[in-house]
Amino acid sequence: MDINEPKARAEELRSQILYHNNRYYNEDSPEISDYEYDMLLRELENIENEHPELITPDSPTQRVGGAAAEKFSPVEHKVPMESLHDSFSPEEIRDFDNHVRETVQSPEYVVEPKIDGLSVSAEYRNGIFVRGSTRGDGRVGEDITDNLKTIKSLPMRLTRAIPYLEVRGEVYMSIESFERLTARQEENDEKPFKNPRNAAAGSLRQKDSKITKERALDIFVFNVQQIEGEELTGHKQSLDFLRELGFTVLPFYHVCKSADEVLEKIDEIGNTRGDLSFQIDGAVVKIDSFSQREALGSTSKFPKWAEAYKYPPEEKETELLDIEINVGRTGVLTPTAIFAPITLAGTTVSRATLHNQEFISERDIRIGDTVILRKAGEIIPEVVSVVKHRESSEPYQIPRICPSCGSPVESENGEAALRCSNTECPAQLMRHMIHFVSRDAMDIDGLGEKVLHALAENDLIRSPFDLYRLTRENVLSLEGKKDKSADNLINAIEKSKSNDLYRLVFGLGIRHIGQRAAKLLSDKFRTLDEIANASLEEISGIEGFGEIMAQSVVSYFSLEKTKELIKEIKELGLNTKNLTEKEEIKDNPFLGKTVVITGTLPTYKRTEAAAIIEKLGGKASGSVSKKTDYVLAGEAAGSKLTKAQQLGITIIDEDEFNKMISG
Repeated sequence: MDINEPKARAEELRSQILYHNNRYYNEDSPEISDYEYDMLLRELENIENEHPELITPDSPTQRVGGAAAEKFSPVEHKVPMESLHDSFSPEEIRDFDNHVRETVQSPEYVVEPKIDGLSVSAEYRNGIFVRGSTRGDGRVGEDITDNLKTIKSLPMRLTRAIPYLEVRGEVYMSIESFERLTARQEENDEKPFKNPRNAAAGSLRQKDSKITKERALDIFVFNVQQIEGEELTGHKQSLDFLRELGFTVLPFYHVCKSADEVLEKIDEIGNTRGDLSFQIDGAVVKIDSFSQREALGSTSKFPKWAEAYKYPPEEKETELLDIEINVGRTGVLTPTAIFAPITLAGTTVSRATLHNQEFISERDIRIGDTVILRKAGEIIPEVVSVVKHRESSEPYQIPRICPSCGSPVESENGEAALRCSNTECPAQLMRHMIHFVSRDAMDIDGLGEKVLHALAENDLIRSPFDLYRLTRENVLSLEGKKDKSADNLINAIEKSKSNDLYRLVFGLGIRHIGQRAAKLLSDKFRTLDEIANASLEEISGIEGFGEIMAQSVVSYFSLEKTKELIKEIKELGLNTKNLTEKEEIKDNPFLGKTVVITGTLPTYKRTEAAAIIEKLGGKASGSVSKKTDYVLAGEAAGSKLTKAQQLGITIIDEDEFNKMISG
């Protein structure tokens, strides 16, 4: 064979894998399934095994995961956080067992589920949590201490004051939390995470730990990396010990003495996938004895004493019975496939989103087709491909009129999504009202979908703000409503009038504006009138705001009907001001100023310093530019400090910062 052929393929594979590595590890937005990625990596490994001369130092086969992100401080791992070699068949597990037995006698294995999340390190001194970090590239990760503190299942104090302990765990998002999060994202016209693993990674890498806290993450701790003051000789012993210290360890782990026993436990774990409240993508086989692990050692990337078994994605054929069109709060028409029910990954599946016309046309999906269905990331059903069309079937086109109101639908700015052109569309209005009263918006207790539909059907409300005109008698007129429930509902509506401004802004349902963006707007401009009068340039200047988001806000508040709505909101007595006190200091040096924080400060965390700056009316930015007014520099400030010096920007240290904020 011409060596140039495998060389060219290896280079092509490296390029593809590095691209998908970045999408998966650093952007938390994968484009292909785990299985497809694994197959690319396996093909590259096979080529490099056959042609060792083609191995390059930067090959994905020689490295672990992603790189540490610049927005977090780097953490060097004294004990490398290694990746695992993957197996995809029973034969490969038997090969692993044979290789182990060539070095050690009578090995015992611990088999445990492979949690699909983000691998982290947690360090404790004298039983107190002191630092947390991501795996990164295995040797250098990211400092995420503040974000790990928000995870309730990670103990901040252990049951014993171990002098020093470093553990490794997997941060994950439960299936229930993932479904709640993606439902909110879709409702708010935001791009939803593709699977719980990416949701967990994206949540853990937030600069604002409050957002991380809202995402309800969890952790399973599965390894002791370093320990002082205790002697441990085996893996099962260490897991039992970690449980005693207060950690949430893996829910089940089994000791096996042969490859047959290992494969039996792998099958058992695989059969539980559909019943678990969290996502797994395989099982892990580890040598129990630490002394045997030491004898086996590691390659440059993998330990030789452990192996991961990856379960293949389950795919099944079913019949596409119909395509249902739903209208969302922002008017988007979403096609949903209705299938003959099948059991997939442990659950019954009968529906799956078809996203948009582009998705349908690319796969030539038609009603009556026999299709292949699978669960993306073991969670969301998706149509993989069409097996065959029904005789005399026709290509499917999303209707050009709204199924709710009959108005024409349109595509804006080249978007794949089709939207109803009628802003008074009943489906949009109902979805808007459901959004308005939701927990993250106005949080009106007792106003579920059923009650809202009943109020609308009785012609008592036509917009969210009609809720504030309801009387006790109106509510009592609804079937099943009694005195106490009517009083409770009226009181809850009245109470919501005093909500903070950001809840009202979020409840308005402005396209592309989620709860976090609503908070940023409210913190910056303080009143609804100031937000309404803000310019595109002023809104674009908010860190975390893109041009599309800023334009969406400006466009919304420029509408005549929005101006009328603001008058109505005031007449109804709703609060239109930010209720959080903003500290004002005479001769405030940070008012209207842009500050970049870099390096490690002696006493402040970066997030604490940023909060002080923003409270004083300044903007804490992540990058240095000509618009930067100050750079607050600590130890190991690096390239940002150099750039600031080149641009002639005023540089301050923590002492100067304290003098400035003290007035």
